[in-house]
Amino acid sequence: MENGDENMKIKLNKYACACAVVGSLISIIFGYGNDTGVMSGAMIFIREEFTVKEAQLQVLAGILNLCALVGSLCAGRTSDYIGRRYTIVMASVIFMFGSILMGYAPNYGVLIAGRCTAGVGVGFALMIAPVYAAEISSANTRGLLSSLPEIGISVGILLGYISNTFFANLRLELGWRMMLGIAAIPSFFLALGTLKMPESPRWLIMKGRVGEAKKILEKVCNSSEEAKERFKDISKYVGIDENCNEDIVVIPKNKSDQGKGVWKELLFRPTPTVRRMLIAGVGVHFFEHATGTEAVILYGPRIFRSAGVTARKKLLLATVGIGLTKLTFITISTFVIDKVGRRKLLLFSITGMTVALTGLATCLTVVERADKKLLWALVMSLIFVYMFIMFFNIGLCPVCWVYSAEIFPSKLRASGASVNVGVNRVMNATVSMTFLSLSSSITIGGAFYLFAGVAVMAWFFVYFCLPETKGRSLEEMEELFSKSTATSNNVELVNS
Repeated sequence: MENGDENMKIKLNKYACACAVVGSLISIIFGYGNDTGVMSGAMIFIREEFTVKEAQLQVLAGILNLCALVGSLCAGRTSDYIGRRYTIVMASVIFMFGSILMGYAPNYGVLIAGRCTAGVGVGFALMIAPVYAAEISSANTRGLLSSLPEIGISVGILLGYISNTFFANLRLELGWRMMLGIAAIPSFFLALGTLKMPESPRWLIMKGRVGEAKKILEKVCNSSEEAKERFKDISKYVGIDENCNEDIVVIPKNKSDQGKGVWKELLFRPTPTVRRMLIAGVGVHFFEHATGTEAVILYGPRIFRSAGVTARKKLLLATVGIGLTKLTFITISTFVIDKVGRRKLLLFSITGMTVALTGLATCLTVVERADKKLLWALVMSLIFVYMFIMFFNIGLCPVCWVYSAEIFPSKLRASGASVNVGVNRVMNATVSMTFLSLSSSITIGGAFYLFAGVAVMAWFFVYFCLPETKGRSLEEMEELFSKSTATSNNVELVNS
């Protein structure tokens, strides 16, 4: 870990930070217009205008994530061909059209079409934003910069909650359309702004465009020595001469991301090392939503109503509190992830989530069985909801995306991220589309007891399957996950 200690002394590069910030702006739009933020409040008004059933609301909530699955699976190979930067532009344009459709929506069918279109953009955005940030940053700041997309989502969700309270004062048929459609405006400007960003230097080198990559590395590194060291690491992995002075070189086929065997190497015939990476990435994305976060955020108003908060304005204000809590603690996580480490944050986070879910389940069960309104149960339910949001966003939420974006080798990184995002969206859709039915079947309290049990499983998964990646360069990940270092990794895990 001497390498990692030396890297930790390097300061944050302002240019790399600016690039990661711009690349993460798409997450704000996603968080606002197309994810849990604005939709949690808009569904209240959509139900009134279109008189839709509970099942239709569940489809409306979850269909975005099924379409995001399609987008994420396409995004990996797309970003390998056209580049990380143009993939962000593509996601912004798809967002824009989806938002316009939702804002226009004369009926439920058109609204679903807009939600599906936006979902494809969501899949592209969720995959590309953390990958771009990871590839443009140095090892010591990768956790911070790769967390920026999650901060963006949190800002978007908070803006969505605030938008709900603002546009709720408009007449019924205009209010929710403004909530959803206004996201088209920033999507358009982001697509234009992204064109001025530099391309990922790692992607350029994988394409043999060494001259361009060197110029960008000089900008995103704090010194020429650091730029040369990073180029040396990448060129060694790719299989080209580290002292190469040519602007264009030919990359060996076995290291090129254009090879036809990428999916075979990742899914069908992976090496033991790649299999461990895939299990780690897929597992952490599975547990991010299997622990019930979508149920807490998207159906926050319903949970508060079950706890006794019935006035519409109070329900919307309570969800604003969720947004503020989410943004606060995910920001804290961003600044400590490179100091504390991924693994410790995950274990701490999941422990707190388990306690919060158990407490929330108990309070909601008491409220359901009581004959009268219990003030203490109401107050404790609100506390446990905010406690869950706090622990989720200090660890599992941001670390999930950072970890999965950094562990795969360059050739497989985009495709690996696609698979991870696909699993993430499937679980998101599963929870959001079944929570109402699940809570009706086993009670809302029973549903959260179930999520608490899954959180316990998540803790053991992290403890036994996820090695620490703090301070490691992207080119060191194969060594970290390789069979030859498995024993030493397990010793390090136990000691940490």
